[in-house]
Amino acid sequence: MRRSSSLARQVLLVRVGRRDGDLHGGSDLSMPEHRYADRPRRRYGLPRVERAEVASIVPVSPALGPTTPVDEPAMSIPLLPGERTLARRMKFAVVNACTLSSLMLGMLAIFLAMQGEVRVAALCLIACVVFDGLDGALARRFGVASPFGAQMDSLADMCSFGLAAPVVVYASLAGSVSTPAAAVACALVAACAAIRLARFNVSPKDGRFFCGVPTTMAAAVLALTVAIGLPVPGIVLVAGVALLAFAMVSSFPYAKLARLVKLPPWLWLAPVIGALIDIRLTFALIVVGYLVSGPVLWLRQRRTA
Repeated sequence: MRRSSSLARQVLLVRVGRRDGDLHGGSDLSMPEHRYADRPRRRYGLPRVERAEVASIVPVSPALGPTTPVDEPAMSIPLLPGERTLARRMKFAVVNACTLSSLMLGMLAIFLAMQGEVRVAALCLIACVVFDGLDGALARRFGVASPFGAQMDSLADMCSFGLAAPVVVYASLAGSVSTPAAAVACALVAACAAIRLARFNVSPKDGRFFCGVPTTMAAAVLALTVAIGLPVPGIVLVAGVALLAFAMVSSFPYAKLARLVKLPPWLWLAPVIGALIDIRLTFALIVVGYLVSGPVLWLRQRRTA
């Protein structure tokens, strides 16, 4: 009876919310409290119990919003920096029209090559080279050069010179060499053109030399080779195409056209006379001479350094 009455008194004291100080008044009532008070600490460990107690008293408010910041709308960057006058916009449109013309002519060259019209497709590639040089010259002359135009020019070059040119060359080599050899050589042209254009976009510009053969010049060489029908064996053509592809991604310095124009006039007289005699042989000699000029300049720079 005494045990049952003391247990009843304990339950009654807990129900009414007696504090620890009141419970300590009786020795028989304080012992059960101290006996079981640290049981959760011994069973689960002190840190776990404290975390549970802290978590139980943290207020949870559904009215609080998300803590992640809301993304702000991106600001639009103008395609044409500077004044936005009607005249400058028209000049900007003319320059980009030349770039798009080069792109469309490259697509046309691919379609013509698929139909077997390789000579006409090669002429379209030559027109691509003309428009590619025209858009840059007009952009500088009109004062509308922009990062957007540079990226557009790079993408158009990849389509016209990195894709259309190897497709036209592959169509011209059909039947004269093995298909895998022609496919590998033309795939090298596409891959090296992509590497060359990407490296050009992120590299510092040199006003005197190109680092490697530019894609425009490589495509012009390939297009002229197909257009004039260079009389060389097919395996030699495949080797020349692969060599031109590796020359695009090489580190050899090649002179820009502006430096070639400044050469003495008598040096231009030899190729003109050679073209009147045999245009194919003269073209082959010029291409070989330009490709060899890169390693020669590289060796010369290393000796003088």
